[in-house]
Amino acid sequence: MIYDFLIRHGMVIDGTGAKRFLADIAVDGDRISAIGDLQGHTGRQEIDAKGCIVAPGFIDAHAHDDIALLAEPDMPSKVSQGCTTVVVGNCGFSAAPLTPRASYPDDFLLGDESWYRFPRIADYFATLDDAPAAVNSAALVGHSVLRVECMAQLDRPANKAELAAMSARLAQALDDGALGFSTGLEYPSNKAADTDEVVALARIAGQAGAVYTTHSRNYDAYFREALVEALEIGQRAAVPVILSHHQGDGPENIGHTAWSLPMIDEARASQKVGIDVYPYNAAATIIDPAFVLSASRVLISSSQPHPEMAGRELDDIAREWGIDRDAAALKLAPGGAIYFCQDEDDVQRILAFPPTMIGSDGLPGGEINHPRLWGSFPRVLGHYSRDLGLFDLETAIHKMTGLTANRFGIIDRGKLAEGVFADVTVFDPETVIDRATFAKPAEPSLGIRFVLVNGALVWREGSATGARPGRPLPRQTRLAPQSLSSPKPLALADF
Repeated sequence: MIYDFLIRHGMVIDGTGAKRFLADIAVDGDRISAIGDLQGHTGRQEIDAKGCIVAPGFIDAHAHDDIALLAEPDMPSKVSQGCTTVVVGNCGFSAAPLTPRASYPDDFLLGDESWYRFPRIADYFATLDDAPAAVNSAALVGHSVLRVECMAQLDRPANKAELAAMSARLAQALDDGALGFSTGLEYPSNKAADTDEVVALARIAGQAGAVYTTHSRNYDAYFREALVEALEIGQRAAVPVILSHHQGDGPENIGHTAWSLPMIDEARASQKVGIDVYPYNAAATIIDPAFVLSASRVLISSSQPHPEMAGRELDDIAREWGIDRDAAALKLAPGGAIYFCQDEDDVQRILAFPPTMIGSDGLPGGEINHPRLWGSFPRVLGHYSRDLGLFDLETAIHKMTGLTANRFGIIDRGKLAEGVFADVTVFDPETVIDRATFAKPAEPSLGIRFVLVNGALVWREGSATGARPGRPLPRQTRLAPQSLSSPKPLALADF
């Protein structure tokens, strides 16, 4: 046979957690057509993967690429890592559904306000259909977006009429194919929502067979209480809950994994609970004095009133201005910062926790950024799996492919099998490593050799090809009829 694409002699790790095996992989159109010994067959394009791992394309479980998919459609930060799908709309922020308006709250925007032009998730998906990116995308609906859309004031819980309006917008978005509902309860546009408001909206996601993901209300002084609330919301709303970038910030939370991971494990016995994590001990988010308190070091990444301070240490700026670091943070806001606030041993325990998925939590845009945007997945493969031996490659790949696809209900991706979509990453297990640093955060990783999205080559030996075969991936309500996987509720063990 002559296939469209033939990957020869690779060591296949299929994303399910099963042991690796030597095989060739053939692709026709956008799907894998054969796996096995394909000697005697040829491909119109061929890759010799001898000495390499052939894996499913990685799924970024926690991305903020909502606007980057439109503004930077070649998506070099993701394809250079082997990522073929991104889950966007996290932490309560999403590009849709939001009716265009003259102005928005400063702390709400993910990027230039001109990109907020999608009254429905369906409009956002249609734009990505018409102008594809290099990677696939699946979208959550952000709570902050619903509040901005339906509330005149964000500094209080929603009233009955506002909650009804938000509920209708969310239900429509889920019907349009959103994967679920997300909150960012630590952020100004979201923090005034009380538990009952969140439960009411999360219940709609649960009734639709979708998920609830949460940047919870606190990760430092009230971390335990915030985790209890997040689990309570999932329980009361009868919805699978995913704990975003699980972490404990500040010196008071060093060693928190001794109690937080058992708490999550206990909850998983009676409800669906998942978590994601980025593989670094520093966070990146808005400039906020509350976050400054828990950080040993703060690097300013951007500042609207003082753009010249990007790339500088907050303590140095405070000394130069003759004020304390909290006052300096207020003077620099709104803007972004990198907070060195977590314990490395805790990060490793979270990474090794069996239910943990891998997400970058990368924030595109700006000259100064967190290296997780470019380096998360090779860092797990190279530093944590190969160099530290935290887990084997089969486990590492499952955490960034099959586990994530199962959690979010992404059908026929996250695994290598005959008939599934041909999202494939070929990498050298001996050399794969992240090169992005806090000094140079946009350095492409090493060892990612070839990346296919829907059967098209998007990354070849260190360079993007310019191909843009990515697709929006609506929830299973709009699955193609040829899908191999019949939709069914996930059992507790699957989640």
